Amino acid sequence: EIRWNKIEEIKGMGMKAVDAENNTWWAGSFNVASAYTHDDTHNFYVVKNDVLLGWVDMKDEIRPEAKTVIDYLHSKNIKTILLSGDRLLKCQQLALQSGIDTVIAEQTPEQKLQKIAELNTETPTVMVGDGINDAPALAKATIGISMSDASQIAMQSAQVVLMNHGLKKLPMALGLGKNTYITIKQNLFWAFAYNIVAIPVAALGFLTPAFSALVMGLSDVVLAINSVRLFVKKVE
Repeated sequence: EIRWNKIEEIKGMGMKAVDAENNTWWAGSFNVASAYTHDDTHNFYVVKNDVLLGWVDMKDEIRPEAKTVIDYLHSKNIKTILLSGDRLLKCQQLALQSGIDTVIAEQTPEQKLQKIAELNTETPTVMVGDGINDAPALAKATIGISMSDASQIAMQSAQVVLMNHGLKKLPMALGLGKNTYITIKQNLFWAFAYNIVAIPVAALGFLTPAFSALVMGLSDVVLAINSVRLFVKKVE
């Protein structure tokens, strides 16, 4: 049994721990073992006091809904990119299985942040992430999206959190955002149009004060009804 004095997660590296006997342990990506081996084909490595103890190989499981969601994004002409800190070969395999367009692998949190900043200058960019290494990039993206089972810092960095786990709600979130934006523009148009027409008519005395107040109230009702349509409108 090992008793731990300290355990912390280091961005871009993995887990670092100090036990009761003051031994330093690392469990993480190839970055923690690169000084001790050139074999970078494993998922994560275990190092104790600068000695490589071994490694663990695991197979990543793609979320069942991932392929369907990515196909939906492609149907909307949305380009998909896998931005990951994992090894290139593993990322290419995942992208092939899920249908992702582009792979950018072996990225540190700082490199992810820089890449999102570059993409933001080209086009509005949405990032979906759930790990501590994704947090800076999530905050930098035009829209950062995380999930309810993500790390706490990822959820705090994102503007949108998908509830009920998984990616199933992503199409609805994107559709709701688009329709909300359209509704805001519609409401602004009708509000300006009403004021441009109604104010001169009232000022010229064609409407009584009481009737003007009634019409003003009705305009607010129209805008509210238009907004409430989001509850019943198909948004995906």
